[in-house]
Amino acid sequence: MDKETYKNKFTEEEAVGWKSIDESLEKIYGETEPKHYGPLCGIHFIVAGTDPIDGASIYNSNKQETHKHIISYGMSELYYDEEKAGGDFSKWGFEFTFRLKPFKEDKDEPIWAIQVMNNLARYVFQSGRWFEENQYIPANGPIRLNTETKIVGFAFTLDPELGKISTPHGEVSFLQLVGITETELERLKANSKTSEVEKLINELKKDNPLLITDLNRK
Repeated sequence: MDKETYKNKFTEEEAVGWKSIDESLEKIYGETEPKHYGPLCGIHFIVAGTDPIDGASIYNSNKQETHKHIISYGMSELYYDEEKAGGDFSKWGFEFTFRLKPFKEDKDEPIWAIQVMNNLARYVFQSGRWFEENQYIPANGPIRLNTETKIVGFAFTLDPELGKISTPHGEVSFLQLVGITETELERLKANSKTSEVEKLINELKKDNPLLITDLNRK
């Protein structure tokens, strides 16, 4: 989309990129309203007012099995900006997603998972290095603090339902965080090639097509 078409189609008050994300989610969840969390909702993650992402939505999904489906807003270009029209990639070119099986210690919504997204986003914004499919990252401990979970890192892959979309600001990949165990993390450390990460993800998909993270998995 060229700049003139962009200016004619949208107004400065529109959250152009945000709308593109919501339209993709509507294809899956219809008119279901998610719970949305962000600094303006009183949810502050590390230091109030410094969250890299603008927020996250949490949907209740019953596909495959009951789980929480969390989607970030802010790694891509969310708001009207005619100078960003027609780019190859929208800002960093992705948004985080995460699918989590209900966990007994999460008495309400798993806000800690949004904290994780913010921490990863902070790394991207500060380092200028972004995440892509078939990469992995250790969490330097349990991904949910103060638990005995064996999930201690993440692999990155395309969200099986959301995939990639084209927006007026460029391409956005929905990059899903997939929790990995200590054993799986050591395997990837021994061979850090993207092909090995992809191989592990494909193995996990055999019994878990949506790659739902289970904090009780051993």
